[in-house]
Amino acid sequence: MALAVVALGATRGVGAQALVPTPRQARGPFYPLELPLDSDNDLTRVAGSATRARGEITDLAGRVLDERGQPLAEARVEIWQCDANGRYHHPYDSGSTEPDPGFQGYGQYLTGADGAYRFRTIRPVPYPGRAPHIHFAVTRPGYERLITQMYVEGAPENPGDFLLSAVPDPVARRALIVPFGPSPTPEQARWVAHFDLVLAAEGRAGRS
Repeated sequence: MALAVVALGATRGVGAQALVPTPRQARGPFYPLELPLDSDNDLTRVAGSATRARGEITDLAGRVLDERGQPLAEARVEIWQCDANGRYHHPYDSGSTEPDPGFQGYGQYLTGADGAYRFRTIRPVPYPGRAPHIHFAVTRPGYERLITQMYVEGAPENPGDFLLSAVPDPVARRALIVPFGPSPTPEQARWVAHFDLVLAAEGRAGRS
């Protein structure tokens, strides 16, 4: 069942200056080959399963904006990430640990007039060679498709992550690193995080 309400966290202010499009990152090898039947915005529960996902439940939210800071409606936001065991629900992931059957692994959300999206997921965990991260793909007519990754502020693996370190501009690199704060509703989630996404108009992605 789709998640209806999630704490949005503090919304970042949008100033008068033009916003810089969110830096792009590699999609990685574990985007689903076939979208799961359960692909709503609550990744902590799988339809038909009574088991909740392992890990630290997190309410993740933000807005999809254009370069003027205006919210974008009808933007499709997709996320995917490994489970608490460091496994993706993907046939190419041949890790030694068992995947968590209670974790959905992938979700999607269509923004409304306010440009907001929201997911309930788990706080991402590291696995060999990578810092904790969540993959994002955002699609909206008239704008370049954005594929990027979000990282956890303070994670000790961040400085050694080859993809994060490959973003040359420190300001752009910092835009991908998000603080996780205590949830105001700890009975529902342990953490909240807020990550705004700025899309470039078609033909302008190379200027980001």
